[in-house]
Amino acid sequence: MIIITHSDKGELLAKQLIEKGLGAEVHRSPNDYGVLWNSHKVLVFIGALGICVREIAPYLKDKKTDPAVLNMDVNGQFVQPVVSGHIGGGNQWAKEIGRLCGAQPVITTVSDTAGLWALDLLPQKYSWQLECGNQLTHLMASFVNGEKTALLLEVRDKGTLDLESSAPSHVDVFFNAKEMQVEDYSVVIAVTPFIYDFGDKAIFYRPKVLQLGLGCQRDLPFELFERELLASLQQHKIAFASVAAAGTVDLKADEEAFLAFSKKHHIALKSFDGATLAQYDIPNPSAKVSQVTGSYGVAEAAAMHLSDNGLLVEKTKMKAGEKFFTFSVAIHKENERKGFVEIVGAGPGDPELVSVKGKKLLETADLILYAGSLVPKELTYYAKSGCVVKSSAKMDLLTQIETMRPFYERGLLVVRLHTGDPCIYGAIQEQMAIMDQMGWSYRITPGISSFQAAAAALRSQFTIPEEVQTIILTRGEGRTPVPEREQLRKLAKSQSTMCIYLSASIAEKVEHELIQHYPSETPVAVCYKLTWRDEKIYRCTLGTLAKTVRENKLTMTTLIVVGKAIDNRSGFSKLYDKKFTHAFRQGK
Repeated sequence: MIIITHSDKGELLAKQLIEKGLGAEVHRSPNDYGVLWNSHKVLVFIGALGICVREIAPYLKDKKTDPAVLNMDVNGQFVQPVVSGHIGGGNQWAKEIGRLCGAQPVITTVSDTAGLWALDLLPQKYSWQLECGNQLTHLMASFVNGEKTALLLEVRDKGTLDLESSAPSHVDVFFNAKEMQVEDYSVVIAVTPFIYDFGDKAIFYRPKVLQLGLGCQRDLPFELFERELLASLQQHKIAFASVAAAGTVDLKADEEAFLAFSKKHHIALKSFDGATLAQYDIPNPSAKVSQVTGSYGVAEAAAMHLSDNGLLVEKTKMKAGEKFFTFSVAIHKENERKGFVEIVGAGPGDPELVSVKGKKLLETADLILYAGSLVPKELTYYAKSGCVVKSSAKMDLLTQIETMRPFYERGLLVVRLHTGDPCIYGAIQEQMAIMDQMGWSYRITPGISSFQAAAAALRSQFTIPEEVQTIILTRGEGRTPVPEREQLRKLAKSQSTMCIYLSASIAEKVEHELIQHYPSETPVAVCYKLTWRDEKIYRCTLGTLAKTVRENKLTMTTLIVVGKAIDNRSGFSKLYDKKFTHAFRQGK
């Protein structure tokens, strides 16, 4: 990046930007614009916009190759992308510079001002590859003008989640190309690893979701191998641009054709021993291959191992010159557009404290099964039209699974919504055990736990420099047994900050156990329904804990926090001590 200016005031502003962290060099009234234009990706002019336009005009060629050009007034009030706002990153740089100095970014690209997707930026944002030919500008214009658009999402990844949860009103979403009547639409946006003929109205995005298994005879000729493989993938309607990685047996890890293929196409080549590949029940086993490698198949087993999934394309045998090779293709299990369960942490209660990703999942789910006794119903209001919402409060484990089953088997998205962070007393282990047995795909999206909400509500840091450096998350022993080594009286020996879940109903026992090692005057906060509308926090001491819980009739949705860190303001860390040296600052 370079900053170009013609005035003292502009030069001063440029130096201030650099001091604030902008990685750039300053050029005062340069004469070599042609050299600067061809050697830098970002040019920032400080001065009048007209001067900027006149100076860059002779060098403008194509928005796909021109560097990003921005213009900023000498007073640092406004910063505006002039060319290459999208592809060159001008819009993003305007926002970045604005954050550094408080300038107002002036963004004029239509998709941004209309709040629509910048279709030319999606590949960069989500690591997709764009395929469109010469129609991109025309189709982008049709899209931003609100013409009827079909959105085909045949995989699951961050990008498809974002698009599905933010689709404009003129966009219809499909998950299967067979369900789409292409003739009804002016634009088709397709995120898919499969090849379709949608005519000249399609923008294809190729996500890196496919795993390629390879086997061969030794000394395979590279060019013939490459040509035959790409042609066969095309015949199978598989987009090569969606291949993320290739795998083979370790005996072929040094095969020159495979190495050249990996290097040329920037595809990772991974190799596995025969014992690893032998674990897979492949559809086309070969006794001869087993004698050589220890596995009854290489291409199929490697694709299955890389993808943790079944095959899209079974073993296909091809000939390159006088040598044979085989390949198989699979889509990674997490990216497959089939039934999926997302276990989502709802946070402590406030619907605005669910994670951004969690909110998007709630907005796109086909079934939300939420822990109704612990999660506020308001969180389910993010659901899209047509989503089924059910509380699991009165369900046992098998009923929960059977509730999710029909949605999963229809290839739909199920959100299992748990309170706080599902990994802390979330009772998800037994659900995952059953889903593992059934071969279901699932993932966990973490959430803010109530102990974090408690620290925020109490305006307390739960650690004290040099005094308290441990936070214990635990529960008292009620109907659920607690191991002897984890009994509260034993944990209390450390006098750490202790956050005690699910224990309001046994407050007297908790007090008795803790007071064996904590002083009776130790600060305690009894936190009821943290971040809910009816949140209540009762401060007391350990010696009055049971009385406080009893008098306020607290039983459920209560967290007990114990420790001297509550309301503490003493002790300073070394992190911000001016004498302390660390990786980002030299002590003075």
